[in-house]
Amino acid sequence: MFKTPDKSALTAIVGASLATIGASICCVVPLVLVLAGISGAWISNLTALDAWRPWFSAATLTCLGWAFWSVYGPNSRCRTDGVCVDPRVLRRRRSWLWIATVVIALLLLFPYYVSWLL
Repeated sequence: MFKTPDKSALTAIVGASLATIGASICCVVPLVLVLAGISGAWISNLTALDAWRPWFSAATLTCLGWAFWSVYGPNSRCRTDGVCVDPRVLRRRRSWLWIATVVIALLLLFPYYVSWLL
């Protein structure tokens, strides 16, 4: 019997995405604002969040680990009560997880490769 999948992996992906935005706000947001033509002395205040970057990065990796466990773990196909997930839905969830992981990795590593771009 197939049933719609539970939303635990989606919650983990959203949590990882929000934590990644928090981790990269000190570097990505000022660059995006300057590229959009917005400038001002207040942009330098965004670097105050740089001290929180390790915590946001740890939260991101924790949420990604939770998402991968939800999608690839032992209960990803069938739960103990016999309810199974449609294989097409599971394949779609896994592909979206990998796409989100690539985007999140690019945002997390942005402070390290931005010097090559400028």
